[in-house]
Amino acid sequence: MKKIAIVAVAVAGLTLVACTKKTDTNTVTTENTVTTETTTDTNASLDNAGVAADNALDAAGNAVSNGANSVSNATSNATNAM
Repeated sequence: MKKIAIVAVAVAGLTLVACTKKTDTNTVTTENTVTTETTTDTNASLDNAGVAADNALDAAGNAVSNGANSVSNATSNATNAM
């Protein structure tokens, strides 16, 4: 009977130890996760901003090219009209 009681107490003790929160480890893990997610979000935002800027430059270049073509066409039309 004593053996059963000792085993029961040992199992109960191990159960309590296993259920104890490891707050320091959990806090550090949570902080690392938040830092990693923040860094990932920041990098994605910078990548998107770079793509948007590149697209805006391409559009500006296209507009200048189209304007030059319009001037060339107008010059040709004026020359041909004479």
